[in-house]
Amino acid sequence: MSLEKSLYNRAGSKCEICSSEENLQVYDVPPDAKHMEHDSILICATCATQLEQPERVDSNHWRCLNDSMWSEVDAVKVVSWRMLMRLRSEGWSQDLLDMMYMEDDVLEWAKATGEGDDNKVIHKDSNGVVLQKGDSVVLIKDLKVKGGGFTAKRGTAVRRISLDHENEKYIEGKVDGQHIVLITDYVKKI
Repeated sequence: MSLEKSLYNRAGSKCEICSSEENLQVYDVPPDAKHMEHDSILICATCATQLEQPERVDSNHWRCLNDSMWSEVDAVKVVSWRMLMRLRSEGWSQDLLDMMYMEDDVLEWAKATGEGDDNKVIHKDSNGVVLQKGDSVVLIKDLKVKGGGFTAKRGTAVRRISLDHENEKYIEGKVDGQHIVLITDYVKKI
């Protein structure tokens, strides 16, 4: 029996994460997936896109983890744990993480991609909202731009920001066509 057929049988022809029945595909759970039944899951295109592109994550879609985190399939538990870690700034996600149980080897597999790395730099705006690459922010204070010769006015929108991977206080974006570094204490996510 092919991998796809065995996953369809195991999952009952539904996404093993959100139970959608549309646009299903095989997803090999990184980092060392060998395209085998034990390290692959059947997921929908929505889940796959958001797993692969963290900047496109819709936290409401992932409320389904409340059910899938209890799966008997280790690969489903691993994906559930990783998504809960990405969403841990959401109160409900942290509650689910606190309830979740995994064997040590499964937890080690889940952490293998660095998703649960507590040393990971997390950028937050002035209100404590987590910022992601590609987000839009607005300035909450007039800021003199060093070397730019102008002042960025309060209320100015900065779109498609990028994050400094070494300092949680620094983000980058364009203001008046000029690429500048901003301090997260002076911005608010739109």
